Amino acid sequence: MSQADLVYRIIAIIFPVFSIVAIGYFYARQRHDTDMSSGNRINMEIFTPALIFDYMSGADYALTDYLYLSLGCVFVVLGSGVIAWPVARAFGYQWKTLLPPMMFNNCGNMGLPLVVLAFGESLLPAAILLLAISNFLHFLVGQQLITQQWSPRAVATNPMILATVSGIAVSLSGIVIPETLRQPIHMLGLISIPLMLFSLGVRMLAIDLTNWRISLVGSLLCPLSGLAIALPFVYLVPLPETQIPLLILFSVLPPAVLNFMVAERYEQEPHRVASIVLMGNLGSVAVIPATLWFIL
Repeated sequence: MSQADLVYRIIAIIFPVFSIVAIGYFYARQRHDTDMSSGNRINMEIFTPALIFDYMSGADYALTDYLYLSLGCVFVVLGSGVIAWPVARAFGYQWKTLLPPMMFNNCGNMGLPLVVLAFGESLLPAAILLLAISNFLHFLVGQQLITQQWSPRAVATNPMILATVSGIAVSLSGIVIPETLRQPIHMLGLISIPLMLFSLGVRMLAIDLTNWRISLVGSLLCPLSGLAIALPFVYLVPLPETQIPLLILFSVLPPAVLNFMVAERYEQEPHRVASIVLMGNLGSVAVIPATLWFIL
């Protein structure tokens, strides 16, 4: 593949993603009363679980196919937190504010469409599995970091975790879902990714430049800490060759919007977390194309 062809492919991959984000931003800028809270809640409780269940239940795979990839995901998430801890102490930031955005990235509303556009739908089940593991760790570890309390019930009743477990169970059991039932589930799932991207664009309107220092630190630390874990992992662990680019792309994704929602809920400096998340996602405009250039 020539350099010109590679540049064209990268543009073709990132343009649909960032164009929808831009539409959300400019729409919210024109309509100052835009409130995505209800849409985000429905997306997390209905549309994204439908997408997860649709692909996981219909995929023909063995869980052992993704064993090392799942392990890599856990290492990247937890390892990023380990790296971020001394950085937070060195700069005098509250570790409860900095660590979660560094650990839990945007593998949903940015990661899923990027995987589809870069690698095709064949790797979408693997990308959805990364999303499920990341969300599981967010509820298992991330919220405990902030609240110092762990709720097994909150983990067990999370719609995305339930959709993942039930989807895998259906696939492994050989149950065939009737088309009349699968079709509406599939249609609901199709809503999730564009809505995620649009919502991210709306959130971009709330960038607070008063916290630019911690935002800059976070936007640089997030991809670098992920890469610092992912690159040694793919070198030392026999990860299937087709999954190596997926893990590297996962490791450099910007902070998830969910970090802000959790910080707001538990009053953990939500203004600072929002600034980290939004600046990190803006920084991904440079980080993602550079990463795609490296892995494609």
